[in-house]
Amino acid sequence: MATTSTDQDSGRGRTAAGPARIRPKALSPERTWAWIRLRVRPRTRTRPPSGLLLAALAAPAAMGVSGPSLALPEAARELAVSPASAAWLMTAFGLGMAAGTPLLSAVAGPRRGPAGIVGAGAALVALGAALVLLAPSLPLAVAGRVLEATGAAGLNVAAFQIAGRDRSGRTAGVVAIGSAAGGTVGLFAGAALAEVTGWRGALVLPLLSLLVVVPARRLAGRDGLPSRTGAEGRRSALPLDILRAPGFRVAAGLMLAVATVNFALLYAAPRRVAALTGWSSVETGAVASLAALAGALLSWPLVRAAPAIGARRVRAVLALGSLGATVLALAAPWPALVLVASGTSALVTAGGQGLLTGAATDGLPAARHGLAIGLFNLAFLIGVAAGPALAARFTDQTVQFIY
Repeated sequence: MATTSTDQDSGRGRTAAGPARIRPKALSPERTWAWIRLRVRPRTRTRPPSGLLLAALAAPAAMGVSGPSLALPEAARELAVSPASAAWLMTAFGLGMAAGTPLLSAVAGPRRGPAGIVGAGAALVALGAALVLLAPSLPLAVAGRVLEATGAAGLNVAAFQIAGRDRSGRTAGVVAIGSAAGGTVGLFAGAALAEVTGWRGALVLPLLSLLVVVPARRLAGRDGLPSRTGAEGRRSALPLDILRAPGFRVAAGLMLAVATVNFALLYAAPRRVAALTGWSSVETGAVASLAALAGALLSWPLVRAAPAIGARRVRAVLALGSLGATVLALAAPWPALVLVASGTSALVTAGGQGLLTGAATDGLPAARHGLAIGLFNLAFLIGVAAGPALAARFTDQTVQFIY
């Protein structure tokens, strides 16, 4: 007797209408557990570095640059030195940051990556701040500021190294904006702290970075650089291959030019505003700081739009924006336009620091990214130091600005 197709299919667990639903109880114990694991297995997500955390790590370094500005006269009186001598408390910080960037990148970085730089930087910040708070004389206070700045530079470098893992540039952009905002906020935070605690309080604002050192080290340890010791570690600290990389040279060269223009305008633009308006240095500094802060915050749309714009066009926008800000600041007959130029330069600098950080590592192996970003930040700091020095040669010295 012939069987129907339905009978045949049902013998195999099928019907003519199609396959029957498989029930877990019909499976063997091994297949049942495999079926369960397949459905309850957690999905892995790749989370980008926390931009706000890294910004909080880097911002106090910028606060250390501007924080003492309004407290220097009180420091000069208490230490019984001239105002020009007291200015070394600011100059020393800039020198310490310039020295600390390559030093900590080369010494702590090759062995333990960003986590090692964060640890070493935090120790130096704490040691330098303690010396500043206890120093009975200007030379010891200056030495404390150098140690403090060296550590702050390391924390700044580590923040950008960790942010550089986000290849979109957005995390580095948040860090750059935070750093720029820290420089502006530090001006007023230092003045307020000096009123409450005395001038020494304005000189130890980088201590604020210690509040986020523990989570920053935890974040730095994820996918960190491999450890290197001995001759291999020493060879890895040599930057010759980095300096020969075209991507690094373009990014660092453009960052150097943009930063030089920006900090030259931070020196020169307020003097021109004061000459056009007759405002006091404090009034001029307050308005100029707000313009720079607004420009830094407005750099975020540029950072977000960068992937759609393309790398070449982004570089063109940065270069033309910096050039246009220079011309506008020097030629505009109205103070409002001079302030717009200053804000535009801040926008370009904050956006460039975020976007070019990732570009500085193009074409380099992953193990070299940390040192490349450290050298890139050194180019930025050279611009920080060179801008005001160049502007001073061509700017009226009669208007004293708080920077």
